[in-house]
Formats: sequence, structure tokens, C-alpha cells
Amino acid sequence: MAGRICELALLLLGLALGSQEALPPPCESQIYCFGELLHQVQMAKLYPDDKEFVDMPLSTAPDQVLRNFDRLVEAHNYSIPREQLQAFVHQHFQAKGQELQAWTPGDWKDSPKFLQKISDPKLRAWAGQLNQIWKKLGKKMKPEVLSHPERFSLIYSKQPFIVPGGRFVEFYYWDSYWVMEGLLLSEMAETVKGMLQNFLDLVQTYGHIPNGGRVYYLQRSQPPLLTLMMHLYLTHTGDIAFLRENIETLALELNFWAQNRSISVDIEGQSYVLNRYYVPYGGPRPESYSKDTELADTLPEAARELLWAELKAGAESGWDFSSRWLVGGPNPNALSSIRTSRLVPVDLNAFLCQAEALMSTFYTTLGEQAQAAKYRNLHAQREAALRAVLWDEEKGAWFDYDIENRKKNHEFYPSNLTPLWAGCFSDPGDVDKALKYLEDNQILNYQHGIPTSLRNTGQQWDFPNAWAPLQDLIIRGLAKSSSPRTQQVAFQLAQNWIRTNFDVYSQKSAMYEKYDISSGGQPGGGGEYEVQEGFGWTNGVVLILLDRYGDQLTSGTSLASLAPHCLGVVLLLSLLSW
Repeated sequence: MAGRICELALLLLGLALGSQEALPPPCESQIYCFGELLHQVQMAKLYPDDKEFVDMPLSTAPDQVLRNFDRLVEAHNYSIPREQLQAFVHQHFQAKGQELQAWTPGDWKDSPKFLQKISDPKLRAWAGQLNQIWKKLGKKMKPEVLSHPERFSLIYSKQPFIVPGGRFVEFYYWDSYWVMEGLLLSEMAETVKGMLQNFLDLVQTYGHIPNGGRVYYLQRSQPPLLTLMMHLYLTHTGDIAFLRENIETLALELNFWAQNRSISVDIEGQSYVLNRYYVPYGGPRPESYSKDTELADTLPEAARELLWAELKAGAESGWDFSSRWLVGGPNPNALSSIRTSRLVPVDLNAFLCQAEALMSTFYTTLGEQAQAAKYRNLHAQREAALRAVLWDEEKGAWFDYDIENRKKNHEFYPSNLTPLWAGCFSDPGDVDKALKYLEDNQILNYQHGIPTSLRNTGQQWDFPNAWAPLQDLIIRGLAKSSSPRTQQVAFQLAQNWIRTNFDVYSQKSAMYEKYDISSGGQPGGGGEYEVQEGFGWTNGVVLILLDRYGDQLTSGTSLASLAPHCLGVVLLLSLLSW
């Protein structure tokens, strides 16, 4: 009965959100995705982190587990004592992580060549230690995940892979792009090819790449970087045969975004098609079930399914969660005001714009001119749409567009400059306008990294946290300028981030997923869980910057470490030299 009610709610939700009709949930597990067992265990809070339970493999067939649970529920009239619920879980589930085994990549090298480009001996030694971490983050699935997939929330992958670290023991979509960047600098192209193959297999199976490698992530994706991953791999290997084998799968993934995440925006009588994050499924996220349920309890019952869908869309964005999405309620800092699907995001559309340009190049390389022309036109249309809908000439940046209120969100987020990183802009002067935008928002005053926002909501994708991929978006975006001044600022920002990561590593012998930049660099906080160590994309971005600026970066006191006090002098001198 509960399942029927849920289906009806999802249908109504799809109608309420507009565009697409609600689709059948891609995960049918009554243990890992929905159902009374999931509800009872998660609301009892048997574990400090809801993710722990949904990552635990079953000890026996799911039908048997559900039958035994039904008997337990009936015996206690749906009010199972905590001790008996705990005993049931211990009897029917195994500890998390049982389905994975440690894996040392076969192509791992002790001293990749890029290390020799790093002048500072301390930074070079540190980079060597980061190269060692790839071995700790390597995972391979056990054969039983293939032979008995119904007993696992893990989605089977043929090839081994690198995980982010900490609580994240499965692969994640957009994390893997920066992991791959680092792996290729470490000369591990075969590992990258295997990870790419896993993603391509997922598109073949599901039509898209899920948020992460668990069945409970199937309802949502993450920022679409698969095409860029392929480009990255091709640049390092020239493996055109691999591209030829998989070009249609790349197209299939972009079709998923076109068919399921498109939105039409009218500006001054002209209609533009752009994309948004949008997940037309209600119900709490299984890995954050109790938090989502408790948050929904603060709202009228009629508003709860919409809240859960918007939380899932926020998770799809990768920014889970941020003031970027808190635009729908009387309290702008409350998570219950999340309306992710109401916004047309700068970064998502820049990533897709980049992907369309790359697809045109790929098809040209393969001699398929009609398909090349198709994607060349899609790229041109999106670049024009970005200019018309999201660009603000006066401020010198792009901004998320609020569909409902027909206005841009002018708050600062590093994502506002993603088109520079993605190469999706037509005026070379936009890079230097972006530098003025950073100055106007006093972003260059932050010594330890670029903040994720200027609002402190307690969410992890807000101030005072700084995240590695967002540093990369800004630094490599600015580095595209021909202006020595803008180039100098890009280097300065790289120096700041390297020093923060190096100093924290020197104190704690660990890399973190995010950093608190408010009072000296420290591991970050906020959000739904404790800060995690590892950490795949942080390692990747550090290696990118050490490779790019290794002859200039320093680990100790230097001009770069004196920011922000001397930054104005640096900029003035570089401007005068220009």
C-alpha cells in the first residue's frame, strides 16, 4: 500500500515540477531505496551516519530478509524495540566494505616524471607522498557482487577504480574527473581507461551515470564530465580506437541531459534552451534518510515530496548543499527553502557547452562530418544562450538564473566563472573582466583559498569552506588570459591553495575533501557529515597546480605567502610591467 501511495505522490510531483512526467524509480530495492525496513532502521539511528546502513551487504537473499522483517514488524505492531532492530540488522547484514578489496594499480609508478618539474624540495617530496595515496584509494569489487548483485547496494563495475576516500568507498561521478587528472600526471593511463570504461558501461546500462556507485544514487546524476574525461584520456594517449568504440555512448549520455534536464528560458522575446539539475522523485535520500525525514517534518505534509525532490537535485549538482539553492522560503539560510530545480546553473551549462564542442571535435576526428556539424551547432546555440541568459556585462561574470522570479542570483560563487575554465566564451576580454569581478567581491583578500560563497549557512558548500575543484575552475580559467596581470593572479591563487594544503598535510599527514579558510587553513566542516580524509579530487588538483607552476611554487615564507597584504603591490607591479 505504501508503495502505491509513493507512486501517486511521485506522479503528482512530476506534474507539479512542470516539464517531464515522473518516471518509475530506477532503484526497486525495498531495502536500500525505500520501504519499511529502510524507514525503521534509519529513523532508529542505529548508526551515526545513515550511509553506513545502506552500504551494508545482505547476508542472505533480499526476499528472505523482507519476510523475516515483516514477521518482526507484525510481532511488535510496527514499534520494534531498538535492541531487537539492532539484532535483526546484525543477523541479516554484513559490515560495510565487505564487497570491496584493496587494489594496487598495476600501472602505479614510484617516481612519475612531473615530480622533476617541482623546484621546491619539500613540495616535491610531498607530491611523491600524494602519488603514494593512489594505492590507498584503489578498490576492486569482489566476484560475489557480480554473482549476487541483489545482496549489495554497490553497482558492479568490471574495472578497478580510485575512490575519493573516507566514507566514500565507491566511485563518484564528478570527483573522478579531477582524480583522473592526477592519475594521468602520475602516468597511470590504464587505470584511467578502466575508470572511463566503468562509466561508459553505466551509460549503456542505465542511460546515464549515477551520482555514485550505489543503487540508491540511480535517481540522480552529477555534473556531466564524461566527455571531458574522454578528451583528457585521448590527450595523454592518442587512443582514437577507444574513442571510436565509445563515441555513441558519449552521445547517449548527453541525450540524457537534453531529454531529462532541459528548460526553456525566454529573454526579451527570444527563447533559449538550457539545462538544470532536476530529479523528479520524492522520498528521502536513503543515505541521509533520517535527516531528510526530520527536515520534512518541519513542513506541511503537502510540501514534503517537493522538498525531497529538491534535495536530490541539490545532490545531483554536486553542491550538497549550498546557499546557491536556498531561494524558496522565508528563511534564506534554512535548508527547507531549497529549490535547486528553479535555477539554471552556470557550471552545468558551461560543462555541457564544453562537452558539445568536444563532441564536434571528436566526430571531426572520426570523419563523421554530419554529427560534427550537429554538435558544433549545439555548442554555438548554448554559448549564445549563456551570453543572453546568464552573462552580466556590468559585473563581468555569469550568474545562475532564477526561472520563477526571472532574475539572476548575483551572489558570489566560484561557479560563476566556470565558462572560462570550460572555454565557453567568445570574448577574450571576459577573462580580465572576471578578474575585476573577483576584486570587486574582495575574493583576492582570502589568503588560504577561494571561498565557496560569502554566506555562512552551516552548509558545507558555503563559507568558510573552500573546495579543490572550485580552485581549479578559477585558477585555470584566469590562466587563459593573455594579460600578465591576470596570469599573476592565477599563480597567486595557486600558491595560496598549495600552501594551505601543504600546511595542513604537514600538521595532520592527511588530505581533506574541503578546507576551512576563515582563520588559517584547517580541515573544513559543516553539512551532513564529518570532514573526510583521502582525498581523491584534492590530491588531483594539487598535482595539477604543482605540474603547472612547479618551478615557481614554494612551501615556505615567500611573497605569495604574504597575501592579502602584499597582493595589491604584486598586482600593481605586474600591471605596470604589462
